Amino acid sequence: MAAAVEQLRLAMVNADSGKLVSLTSTKLSYGHSGGHVEDQKEFIEKIISGKSDFVKIDLSEQTISITGKTAVVRHNLTAVTNDNGKPGEVHLKVLLVWIKEKKHWLLLARQAVKQV
Repeated sequence: MAAAVEQLRLAMVNADSGKLVSLTSTKLSYGHSGGHVEDQKEFIEKIISGKSDFVKIDLSEQTISITGKTAVVRHNLTAVTNDNGKPGEVHLKVLLVWIKEKKHWLLLARQAVKQV
């Protein structure tokens, strides 16, 4: 499971659309700390277009809890961004819900909140 999270982190930094598709559910619900929620198509489009550009992502304090074919992952995310060419940083607490389908973990849901 930790390997799938790492693959997602790398796919987001590298804007790897093929890897993002293979790691996410077609029913993805991707929630941002500002309240906007994206589906799989919008999430991937924003990453590959540079609207949501992660230059670097660091994850810390990660916990993983697996029950059957469902995994709940929590971590702190610190990132350097360059959204639409505008440099920035984000500091978030993230909740990920993964489901296992045919021996592969797929991201089903994500919700982030700003660290205080």
